[in-house]
Amino acid sequence: MHRIQVGLIGYGTVGSGVIQFLNRRKNFIKNRFHTEFVLKTLCDRSLQNKNTTGLEKTYLTSNFQEVLDDPKIDVVIELIGGMDIAKKIVAGALKRGKHVITANKELIANNGKELFQLAKKYKAQLYFESSVGAGIPIIKTITEGIVGNKFSSLYGIINGTCNFILTEMTQHNRTFTEALQEAQKRGFAEGDPTLDINGMDSTHKLAILVYLAFGKFIKVNEIYTEGITQISHDDIEHAESLNLTIKLLAIAKRVNNDIEARVHPTLISKDHPLASINNIYNAIYLYAEPLGDLLISGQGAGQMTAASGVVSDLINFATKEPKSKLLCNLFDEATHLKVRKIDQIKTKFYIRFMATDKPGVLSKITGILGKHGISINSVTQKAHNPTLAVPVVMLTDYATEKMLRLALRQIQSLSIVKSKPVAIRMEKLW
Repeated sequence: MHRIQVGLIGYGTVGSGVIQFLNRRKNFIKNRFHTEFVLKTLCDRSLQNKNTTGLEKTYLTSNFQEVLDDPKIDVVIELIGGMDIAKKIVAGALKRGKHVITANKELIANNGKELFQLAKKYKAQLYFESSVGAGIPIIKTITEGIVGNKFSSLYGIINGTCNFILTEMTQHNRTFTEALQEAQKRGFAEGDPTLDINGMDSTHKLAILVYLAFGKFIKVNEIYTEGITQISHDDIEHAESLNLTIKLLAIAKRVNNDIEARVHPTLISKDHPLASINNIYNAIYLYAEPLGDLLISGQGAGQMTAASGVVSDLINFATKEPKSKLLCNLFDEATHLKVRKIDQIKTKFYIRFMATDKPGVLSKITGILGKHGISINSVTQKAHNPTLAVPVVMLTDYATEKMLRLALRQIQSLSIVKSKPVAIRMEKLW
């Protein structure tokens, strides 16, 4: 029987889920893999407020240094989140030759390159399956399952909170605020949901997916990021009428030596499989050569979902040959690849204006768009009320981001336009 001594740092929702998961599957793991995971030390800064029933054989501490300095601990699981202390823990463990498992997407997105180099130097491994998609095995799929393929594009619904909010707004006619409150009530959103709804959570995950799929480490601030707070029922209703749906997508494409990387609300056809991914489910849609299209989906939030990914990493660690290379730990990168700035990217756009319902309004707006080289495919104005501003929706042909933003800035300055225009990018996924 292979006994592996584990040090777990972070006894919150996911940390307690990992312990529950290991207890439930203890006999299975012993019988199938001839391995026993022994929780030698549990560290949490507020252990005095936590339920530690059943952990009588585990050493409890609030000092993570005790975990790092224990020579008997084989693998450290970091589940505290955040950046500074988490980095000290992960780097400190690797420098001591200890293997590390983390679910910390912010840490890997910002410091992955440095940490992989440390892992290589000190002959350790860094596992991070739960950092993207929780229990969905997307990292193992890209780096092992279909590793021989060449990736050209990926589209991800990788934030369960935003997907739940958009689903509630679409299917149950809730306002954004009502949908967010429901997500918090069910435990799908944090008390402070900022990183979810402003798109940054998806951005951290996209940075990880980009270097796994394309071999390029990109900075988080190189990824254009836009959240969902500006989406209204007007947009959802117009999308429905066009057989489209709105999703917060993380998008990455490789075009020759350029990489596009962006996160924003996106209109996609209801006929595409991603359109049916609702509630807290996540999905990543990949195009790889010569394999073709691949969709991998599952729950992207929840205690046991994230715990599943962590335990998967533990078993992966336990069953690997000691000197085998972990394919998700990248030490070199494709330096010839460059990140294309958002201003240079071309897409079709859905644009919504709140404009005065008077003759000549549409000609003024379309005239400005035309001067910026933006062609209009269709115009919709469902309501008519000469005393109020009414929504005007336009669908454009392909236009560069730069020219569209210049045009919208000029249109917004018109007295006939009563609020900031909303622009949502449209993607044809197949």
